[in-house]
Amino acid sequence: MKPEVGPAVFPDKRDYGAASMRKLIPKMTDLRKLILVIKGAGEMATAVAWRLYMANLQKILMLETDRPLAVRREVSFCEAVQDGHKTVEGVEAVRVGGLADTHRAWEQGKIAVAPDPRWHLLAGIGPDVVVDAILAKRNLGTRLSEAGLVIGLGPGFSAGQDVHLVVETNRGHNLGRIISAGQAEPNTGIPGVIGGYAEERVLRAPADGTFRARRSIGDQVSADDVVGFVQEQEVRTQIGGVLRGLIRTGTPVIRGLKIGDVDPRGRKSYCDTISDKARAIGGSVLEAVLRIYN
Repeated sequence: MKPEVGPAVFPDKRDYGAASMRKLIPKMTDLRKLILVIKGAGEMATAVAWRLYMANLQKILMLETDRPLAVRREVSFCEAVQDGHKTVEGVEAVRVGGLADTHRAWEQGKIAVAPDPRWHLLAGIGPDVVVDAILAKRNLGTRLSEAGLVIGLGPGFSAGQDVHLVVETNRGHNLGRIISAGQAEPNTGIPGVIGGYAEERVLRAPADGTFRARRSIGDQVSADDVVGFVQEQEVRTQIGGVLRGLIRTGTPVIRGLKIGDVDPRGRKSYCDTISDKARAIGGSVLEAVLRIYN
């Protein structure tokens, strides 16, 4: 029987540290039985799912939109929504249509990914852990009552109010810190520096319309290369390197949307491996789960 959590048990905004939560959540005799739901299946959500899976917490259901907007598609399980399956660093995820499909995927040792933007499957699956990894910079509706442990990634959540724990996602000294009271650092709007470049490495839509790709993830590019079009407007690179990420061709976009990423380090192997930042965040979520249930 799952413990009752949420406002009925935690009526005030307080510090949900491991010690206080352990008093309310029974210790699991077999952590492999934990059911984990991850909202989102993009780059960061995938790193979380991969880290949990590799720690033998493999009953994972990821909830995505019908048309995901992942840029780093080679390391995003949301590709399963369109293609039916996706493998990242040896771990396979498959598209599922409901609870029966989800349990079948688990029996086959695979992560389940459902196109379920309104999270209808949450109630039926009965999760022990919910991780909001959408990275919308605001809470889109996640609540304490959704599971015994609810974790939010990045800004937009308040530990002790709408989630139990928050994981810091901003690069720097506090990256990956687990916050048991309060919020993560605010969104800076500035991409992280890689190889000495920040905003220059990001490709953005020059207009509203539909994106059509001319180049592919893993391609070597030079400054001012055309990698695609939005309507008839060119999408050009500002720097040289390897095209580490690019949204799917045929995707509707709005002006200014991030649609690609050039890695100036130029190593093609980085395209299909989890980044240092994502791996750190995934590790922190694993730690948070173990703090409470181990």
